[in-house]
Amino acid sequence: MVARAYTVAFQGVDARLVEVQCAVAPGLPAFSIVGLPDKAVSEARERVRSALSAMAIALPSKRITVNLSPADLPKEGSHFDLPIALALLAAIEILPLEEVEHTVALGELSLDGSLVPVIGALPAAMVASTEERTLLCPEGCGAEAAWVGAATVIAPASLAAAIQHYTGQRVLEPAQPGEVLPGPLGRDLRDVKGQERAKRALEIAAAGRHHIMMVGTPGSGKSMLAARLPGIMPPLTPSEALETSMIHSLAGLLSEGGISRARPFCDPHHTASMAAIVGGGRGAKPGEVSLAHNGVLFMDEFPEFPRPVLETLRQPIETGEVVVARANAHVRYPCRFMLVAAANPCKCGFLPDPARACARVPLCGEDYLGRISGPLMDRFDLRIEVPPVAYSDLDLPETGESSADVAARVAQARALQEARFAEMPNARVNADAEGALLEQIAQPDTAGKALLSRVAERFGLTARGYHRVLRVARTIADLDGSDGVHQPHVAEAVSFRLVEAREALQKAG
Repeated sequence: MVARAYTVAFQGVDARLVEVQCAVAPGLPAFSIVGLPDKAVSEARERVRSALSAMAIALPSKRITVNLSPADLPKEGSHFDLPIALALLAAIEILPLEEVEHTVALGELSLDGSLVPVIGALPAAMVASTEERTLLCPEGCGAEAAWVGAATVIAPASLAAAIQHYTGQRVLEPAQPGEVLPGPLGRDLRDVKGQERAKRALEIAAAGRHHIMMVGTPGSGKSMLAARLPGIMPPLTPSEALETSMIHSLAGLLSEGGISRARPFCDPHHTASMAAIVGGGRGAKPGEVSLAHNGVLFMDEFPEFPRPVLETLRQPIETGEVVVARANAHVRYPCRFMLVAAANPCKCGFLPDPARACARVPLCGEDYLGRISGPLMDRFDLRIEVPPVAYSDLDLPETGESSADVAARVAQARALQEARFAEMPNARVNADAEGALLEQIAQPDTAGKALLSRVAERFGLTARGYHRVLRVARTIADLDGSDGVHQPHVAEAVSFRLVEAREALQKAG
C-alpha cells in the first residue's frame, strides 16, 4: 500500500505542493528517500526513526521507500520531517489514511519526537488554503500560519500529540493568529533642528514612495532624518502586511507569530555582500531589498558600498522585483521599496567648507560621488543637499511640525492615490505609474508643460528623468489636494531633482 501526505517546497515567496509517497514492501530492511532531496531531507530518516522509537513505535522489518513528487523539483530544508513521518505512520496503518491525505504538513522532528519550528509557515498556509486542506505545523508556527484565515491550522507540540489528534484520542483546537505587533517607538521629526527643505523632501518621498538621495557633511542630520521616515508613513494595509510577512516568514524573522503593520525599515551596513542586499546564498534567501518590500531601504555611506552591489539595484528599482538566478532555479522576490541613500560630498566630508576641506578639493568630491554611476543616480526622484546646522541653532527649542502632522498629510495623499489606482492591480502609488497611465494622471497644465520642456532642453533631462519629475509633481499636487498638476508643482519637483535648475528658478523669481 502507498500512503500519501503533502508538504511544500519553497521557490521564493511561492510554495509548491509536494506529494510525499510512502511504500512499505517486502524485502531487506531499508529506509530510503528519493525525489531530489538535499542533505537535510536525506537525514530525515534518522530523525523520524529516532522519534518513533522514543514513542515505542517499531518500524517493520521491510523495505520503506519515500518518494517526494514531483521528483525533478529540488527539496531543501528540515520541514520535510513531519510529512515523511505522517506518510510512514499511515502506511503502517497507525494513522487514518484519509486524514493524512487531507493535510499539508511541515515541521522538524527532534530525536525525542517534539516538533521544532521551521520557516515558511505563512506561505504553506496559503497553499493549504488554496488546496482546501488542513495545515499541520509545530506549535511555535501555529500563530503565524493562522493569519491565513481560510486555512484550518493544527499546531501540536510533538509527533505524539499529532497522532493523538488524528486518532481521536485528544483532538486539538485550531491555532489562533498571533497578536499584531506594535511598531518601533516613533522618532519625531520635531527633534530635527532646521533642515526644513530636507523635511519637505521626506514628506514628498513618503507620500509617493519616491527614491531620495541626501548629500551633506558629516553630522548634518542625514541618518537622523532617515530614521524618522517610518514615523510619517502610513501603516501597512492588510494585503501589504501579508505580502511583507510572507517574505519575513521565509527569512525566519517573524517574532512569535505576530504580524506588524509598521512598514519595514532596513539599514544594511556598507560592507554587506551582494547576496545580503539582493538575495542569494544557501537556499537563495531573500535579501535586504525584499525584506524592505513595502517599506524603506536606507543605505548610509552610499558610495562606500561595493560598485557591483550598487549596480544590482538598478533593475529592482525599475521592476519592483528581483530575480535570484542559480544554475538549477530562478527565484523571484518582490521588492517594491523606497530607497533612501545618504552620502558625504567627498572622502573627507567637508567639501563645502574651505577651512576644513582636504588638499584634493574639488577632485576628492568628483572621485567620491563618481563611484555612483550615472544610470543609478538617474533613478533617484529627489536629490537634496543637507547643509550643516549652526551651533547656535542646536540650543533653540523644538520647532516645526511633528511627525504626526506630516503623517496626516501623507495619509491624505496616499488615500487619493489608493482611490486613483483602485482598479489597477500593478499600481498602488504614483511611483508605480508609467506609460499612458502616467500621461493620464500627471499631465501638467500649459504653463507647467512649458516649464518642464525648457528645463528638459536646458539641463538635458533623460526620458527617465522627465517621467520621474512628472511622478513627483503628481505627488506634490496630491499633497496640495489639487486635481491637476500645475506649474508650481512642476517647479518644486524640478528643484528637488536638479540643483542647477533650482538656482535658475530662484533667479527667475
